[in-house]
Amino acid sequence: MMSAPPAIFLDHVSKMYSRGYAAVSDLSLAIEPGEVLVLVGTSGSGKTTTMKMINRLVEPTSGTILIGGRDIREIDPIQLRRSIGYVIQEIGLFPHMTVAKNIALVPSLKGWPKARQAERVAELLDLVGLSSGEYADKHPHQLSGGQKQRVGVARALAGDPDILLMDEPFGSLDPITRGQLHDEFLKLQGHLRKSVVFVTHDMLEAIRLADRMAVLDGGHLLQVGTPREILAYPATLKVADLVGADVTFKLLAVCTVEQALEPLRDEPLEPKIPPIRSGDTLKDALLAMVAFGQPTLPVVNGGGILRGQITLRGLQQVVANQAQSHPAEESKPSTASKA
Repeated sequence: MMSAPPAIFLDHVSKMYSRGYAAVSDLSLAIEPGEVLVLVGTSGSGKTTTMKMINRLVEPTSGTILIGGRDIREIDPIQLRRSIGYVIQEIGLFPHMTVAKNIALVPSLKGWPKARQAERVAELLDLVGLSSGEYADKHPHQLSGGQKQRVGVARALAGDPDILLMDEPFGSLDPITRGQLHDEFLKLQGHLRKSVVFVTHDMLEAIRLADRMAVLDGGHLLQVGTPREILAYPATLKVADLVGADVTFKLLAVCTVEQALEPLRDEPLEPKIPPIRSGDTLKDALLAMVAFGQPTLPVVNGGGILRGQITLRGLQQVVANQAQSHPAEESKPSTASKA
């Protein structure tokens, strides 16, 4: 039985500009169905150019891009863009349109009946945490930055695309709102399982949101892997520089309580200490330990059933094991679809 093709496949793609400037050089990369792949790197690394080539806002100079196994050059650019959700930092809501009309833009262009459009608007506003009755008839100037960004995500999802492109979508928001939208995005992705290409220059954001990360520099792909792989085993010294020195802190954000789960011991746990979930991060566990002054926390699953416990020593051991990295200069960068 043949396996399904990648949701998106870039095959030796390059983008050249005048005087031989290469924004992207010989990039091969696959995004699997339902995966969040985060393109991360400094300014000028080729992240946004790569993303814009996927929906033909920028045309590649050479190479091939396939969506679901089909060459995008065979698809009308307008139809291609209507089939792909697109979220940008500036959001791009039309100020003269209500929230409902902004969200319904693509369904309207696709000729959906009015009743179906209204149903979809209400469904998506609920999905992004905004009440349809309260927000549908508002205009963008009546919304906060976080609310506008939620509407931008809802609009990108309105036509029910399989692919979502997100270009620094949370970059202009304050840290608290940004953290809240990270949580909302992860919850949303857990429910919808879209194939997402997400651009950011923020390594912590990439670590938090990615299933896999692709590290770019000067238009070249340096490494592809899970956040944990890239933190623990940077393929080059440049990747190690981008990751930064505080690897231990970053590992806390990508390792889960499940990895440090221990059986319950004979001594009873402090009854007033609320449990932590097995799917929470070790960062969440450490903050809870500090907050309650306890080196041991009970652990429950998503249904609230007691699974065991986590200890400070166990947490430290998991992070220490993950931080045993190979020498960066001896590792070979991965450009395969699965690192």
